[in-house]
Amino acid sequence: MKNMIYNSNIGEIDLSKLIRLYPAVVVELNGDIAEMSLEWVELYGSKVKIISFVLVFDFTPPSEEEKDKKILEFKTKNELIMAMQEVSQFFQE
Repeated sequence: MKNMIYNSNIGEIDLSKLIRLYPAVVVELNGDIAEMSLEWVELYGSKVKIISFVLVFDFTPPSEEEKDKKILEFKTKNELIMAMQEVSQFFQE
């Protein structure tokens, strides 16, 4: 079986147990902090302050209420995209 351990700046992430993987942008508007999609920021990004870009590894089974996530944080969208490309290598044959 293929090694599914991604070595990140927060430690090893076991991708074999991954349920969802998605990029997002953490924004601030009027003192509120929210996680938004990259598409949303493309449309409305000029109206908010971008705090960081994140790659969310969600290990939470659909029936569970308690979230099990690991989040990698990046300063730029390019850094996020580079990490997404690294992770995608694990899912290619």
